[in-house]
Amino acid sequence: MKIIGNIKPEDDYTHELGPEENFNESVYFNFFDRAQNRGGFVRIGNRANEGYAEMTVIVWNPDGSALFNYAKPEISNNDAWDAGGLKIEIIKPTEQVRTTFSGKALYMTDPTAMRDPGKAFKENPRKELTIDLIHDAVGPLYGHVGEEGDGNEFARSHTEQHMRVSGSLKLGDEDAISINGWGLRDHSWGPRYWQATPSYRWITGNFGDDLGMVITCGANGEGRGLFHEGEEIIRVEKAVLSTEYLENTLYHRNLSIDLDLADGRKRHLDGKVMGYIPLRNRRAGANTHVGEGMTEYTLDDGRKGYGLSEYLTQPDDQGLEGERTE
Repeated sequence: MKIIGNIKPEDDYTHELGPEENFNESVYFNFFDRAQNRGGFVRIGNRANEGYAEMTVIVWNPDGSALFNYAKPEISNNDAWDAGGLKIEIIKPTEQVRTTFSGKALYMTDPTAMRDPGKAFKENPRKELTIDLIHDAVGPLYGHVGEEGDGNEFARSHTEQHMRVSGSLKLGDEDAISINGWGLRDHSWGPRYWQATPSYRWITGNFGDDLGMVITCGANGEGRGLFHEGEEIIRVEKAVLSTEYLENTLYHRNLSIDLDLADGRKRHLDGKVMGYIPLRNRRAGANTHVGEGMTEYTLDDGRKGYGLSEYLTQPDDQGLEGERTE
């Protein structure tokens, strides 16, 4: 598979543990089956110098319910991503990865209950959840390897790739559910504090083997991104995002983006959030809000796709949005 950037196939594996206390090596895989209106993501970040991993699993169901698991299992090294029931296996670098999870997950008929995690974990039941997915590359692996001491405290080295996804989910005693769709994978390593990045909106989606996109904007709605079209990466030189929120909340519900591509084309993208869960990352008394939305996208030519819209909002920005459009 084509590689774009100063990365190598072996960068798909874990790296030597860095000296920083907050050294983090994380992998993330989202997956969406548009025919079922079902999807989710798995993420594990090794923080071996701090003695633990961060593990997150989310599955959205067609009826609006969701399963959620977050844990900080103990680890002592950065040799593999395998903790808390979640395991990531690189089958063929740049080409194929297997993700598996087996364990209990919180089952919420109303996923916005996670606005109060303590209450949500007390008042909602847990279900056994089994995930077994194969992620096959459909686009180039792209990214960069940063340099130690460059001042970047968030995703210093970073790769992404659009993937076809197949496999199964099993919820409790129910029959296994086949999954066939697409998603994005993300891998980063280096020092990381979630509080070290400005507020952002990360828009990812896939429309088939031949077309995927990633758009990143700031809290002001301005940003850049790219489309993968077959084996090519087309840069988005300018993105202008508008967002509709649920009244008096940070919960995004609809979005639209005007895009100027590097090859001179102009495109427009609309997004409708089909499933939503509010999460947070707390450090030193500061709560970073992370809104995760399973999103249906429609391009200007009518083509539809699915993906994730992640809205990270730092404490200083949390009083500025509400019903506002960006």
